[in-house]
Amino acid sequence: YAPVCHWVWGGGWLQGMGLQDFAGGTVVHITAGVAAIVAAVVMGPRKGYGNQPLPPHNLTMTVTGAGMLWVGWFGFNGGSALAADGSAAQAILVTHLSASAGALAWMTMEWVKHGKPSVLGIVTGMVAGLGSITPASGSVGPAAGVLIGLTGGVVCYYATLFIKLRLKIDDSLDVFPVHGVGGILGTLLAGVFCAPGIGILSGNGFSEGINSVGGQVTVQAIGVISTLVFTAVVSYVLLKVVDALLGLRVDVDDETQGLDLVLHDERGYDL
Repeated sequence: YAPVCHWVWGGGWLQGMGLQDFAGGTVVHITAGVAAIVAAVVMGPRKGYGNQPLPPHNLTMTVTGAGMLWVGWFGFNGGSALAADGSAAQAILVTHLSASAGALAWMTMEWVKHGKPSVLGIVTGMVAGLGSITPASGSVGPAAGVLIGLTGGVVCYYATLFIKLRLKIDDSLDVFPVHGVGGILGTLLAGVFCAPGIGILSGNGFSEGINSVGGQVTVQAIGVISTLVFTAVVSYVLLKVVDALLGLRVDVDDETQGLDLVLHDERGYDL
């Protein structure tokens, strides 16, 4: 995280190239998503994955946490303006619109595919919209914010199915297909919708020295690829070191009994 933060915001080489990442599409979401899927691959699936249902432990708490995320994201994105000004207000507005659009898009995809939407899908789509708008929140207008959220909801939905059903990777919180893919998508789309002169979808303009969508998207793509490769390599090495020194997994009996009970002597209903 720290090296990528320096590359993007600390006067580093990506900032010098003109990468637009207002609140952390590369710095936060791509790094988190890539680290998560590398960890999922290295550790392997949970016991019973693919053979038995593994629903959320407490859907009510999931929705409660999602609500906190939604409100907290206004500070996350709006606060990246480092001032209470028009830039912060714009970031908060497009964040809210994108989250709403992402939730609606995911809900619609489930409705079409399964005949009914789910609350878990709605809040997951909301997070997909939030992750997708994060890098673009200081660069795009409201209409583009809605479009990015809708796109994020649909793309992250299919990315989740691909990771779980086709690749059989047990990313239990869907960190890569939601945060990682959302961060990649939003970072690339920031290079498109920051452009002036595209009507209702116009944004705040290209970075200094860049005068076309192609030029801006090229810089955005370099930021995405470099962050992805760096995070994957470093995460893999660190996981292997920790596994060799301490081990990454508990034994099968402890996993079956549950870590809340084994490690903390507590059950969900005790909390």
